[in-house]
Amino acid sequence: MFEFKQDTDFDLIGMGEVMLRLSPPGKEKISQSETFEKNAGGSELNVVSGAAMLGLRSAIITKIPKSKMGHFIRNKIRYGNVSDDHLVYDMSPERRLGIYYYESGVYPRKSTCIYDRANSSMCSLSLDEINPDVFNQTKIFHISSITLALDPHLREVSLEVIKKFKETGTLISFDVNYRAALWSEEEAKPVIESIFPYVDLLFVSEETSRRMLRRTGTLEEIMQGYANDYGCKLVATTRREVVSPTRHNFNSKILFEGEFYEEHPYKEIEVIDRIGSGDAYLAGVLYGLIKDRDIVRALEVGNALSAVKNTVQGDMSASSIDEIRQVINSHKATGPQDEMVR
Repeated sequence: MFEFKQDTDFDLIGMGEVMLRLSPPGKEKISQSETFEKNAGGSELNVVSGAAMLGLRSAIITKIPKSKMGHFIRNKIRYGNVSDDHLVYDMSPERRLGIYYYESGVYPRKSTCIYDRANSSMCSLSLDEINPDVFNQTKIFHISSITLALDPHLREVSLEVIKKFKETGTLISFDVNYRAALWSEEEAKPVIESIFPYVDLLFVSEETSRRMLRRTGTLEEIMQGYANDYGCKLVATTRREVVSPTRHNFNSKILFEGEFYEEHPYKEIEVIDRIGSGDAYLAGVLYGLIKDRDIVRALEVGNALSAVKNTVQGDMSASSIDEIRQVINSHKATGPQDEMVR
């Protein structure tokens, strides 16, 4: 098992943009809706918040405008049990909060995301705005390629941040999480591959491995390839089968120390809101690694938290570890089960 830094202020720190999410009520289309429901969202926030709700001590490095909307985001970060110790406030005249619009689909209409996040405050984050004490404050640092895709300046800052955490013995968690709406495969591939040598915990879907990263072979060969080529200590791959926008099957596979781990999939998940379910998987795995110090348990918590997140409105997971343990026990059980928890 991993050797984590001891006596740190936090178990997990993430870095990434936190946006305003605007969604039509229910299954309405953006083009027809007269109102939007307001929420906060962002891949790295979803991860650290999901882990914090389970019981980890988490924080996030991000930059938000000093404004009423910025205060809304700060309050949502706090609501997610995440420390705001490392928030940076943008007081420049150009400050702005990134926005994305999410339309929930129903077969045959697919769900849709529309980004409005160019030149957001997060893109102007500089290394000297980050408190240098942070690099010694956590066991795991987490970032995704979404942050690398937003802006060339932020990409350089992110790489320096990764290096500084790595120098202090912090484990680096990286989610490839490729978004075609933010950058092309040709631009993304060399940038992402340049991050891999620093990565201890790699999260990448099979689809992204085969399409954007152009890896070939069986899934097991692809996963082992990351460990062989870059020295990644753990490689986790998620596999989602979309039956319809409101029905998904989900499973994952983890490679650790030459062994592969998986369980039977969650079938026919009733999807209320699938945004953030991949981030919830990461949150569960990281929780299991730190708290349970067990790969099988990390896999189980990750799968269960992801499955449950699909049933929760909004980006962030809202499950306690007690709820997730009940879900895991039900998933593994055979024979009749109680219809209700009471």
